[in-house]
Amino acid sequence: SHSNSSRAAIDARLPCTPRAAMTTAEVKLFGRWSYEDVMVTDLSLTDYIAVGKNAHTFLPHTQGRYQKKAFRKALCPIVERLCCFLAQAQGLGFPHLAHALFLAPGLFDEMTTAEVKLFGRWSYEDVMVSDLSLTDYIAVGKNAHTFLPHTQGRYQKKAFRKALCPIVERLCCSMMMHGRNNGKKLMAVRIVKHAFEIIHLLTDKNPIQVYVDAVKNGGPREDSTRVGSAGVVRRQAVDVSPLRRVNQAIYLICTGARNSAFRNIKSIAECLADEIMNAAKESSNSYAIKKKDEIERVAKANAEGLPSDGKGVCARGAAASLRQAAGPCAELARTIGAPRAHVGGQ
Repeated sequence: SHSNSSRAAIDARLPCTPRAAMTTAEVKLFGRWSYEDVMVTDLSLTDYIAVGKNAHTFLPHTQGRYQKKAFRKALCPIVERLCCFLAQAQGLGFPHLAHALFLAPGLFDEMTTAEVKLFGRWSYEDVMVSDLSLTDYIAVGKNAHTFLPHTQGRYQKKAFRKALCPIVERLCCSMMMHGRNNGKKLMAVRIVKHAFEIIHLLTDKNPIQVYVDAVKNGGPREDSTRVGSAGVVRRQAVDVSPLRRVNQAIYLICTGARNSAFRNIKSIAECLADEIMNAAKESSNSYAIKKKDEIERVAKANAEGLPSDGKGVCARGAAASLRQAAGPCAELARTIGAPRAHVGGQ
């Protein structure tokens, strides 16, 4: 009874309780925009554009589990669905970022009309791929313009879909290797950002263009493959597809940067910048260029189609070196007429 009397005294002193004020006040989005005069003119969409009484919220952040059941997403407030798509498009996943786009007057319009620049600094507009065979596999077009090389796309779910991944993001993914670095994409993004700053300081060029030139120059155009089975195996020179050229170039650039940074006073960002600049200039100081020349040289040697032992060594040369190693024993066996099959058979 004492508690009831004290609660009554408190209620008497208050002009109106907060609960009563909230139930009588009109719900407005962000406290500004009313839902009352919102109409869906297409009757077929009235059940799927949630602007009714149940969808009236102060913030488009209800934390509802709309993905747990089929068609439940139709109950999600339509403005909240827009916020979710915006957060996914920017690759950030922060709901309050999408809220800020609506809270700040004109900010959303500015972001949609402003030019997209990598890390907010480097423009994609003047980036050109001079090799026509690689234009479809080096993604620097309109669909690949991003503020951050972190789109969270599932590019490994289908063959050749990786060609749609922004080329700078592919560099970041390739930097995440060797166990201790697996999954640390933010660290890889930071390394690439610092490397691009160094490239701009040293070359005074757009680092995206320098990196595209490095990828164009770093991939081998000719390689050799094993042909044959069980017995005489030979190495046949073959042309390399454009996608594999891009894959090999990115791998070799990252491998060269990683090897040069190991037990070195230079940071990985500095080594990556040096590797990209040397590859763009086709300098012999680049690890990627040296490996490319080596692969193409072996392929050119195998272009004659001589049988080999599978390691790029001709079978004729291997047989000659074996006879030379046998030396006097072979001559002695040939003199006394012993079967050659037993010579050097141990």
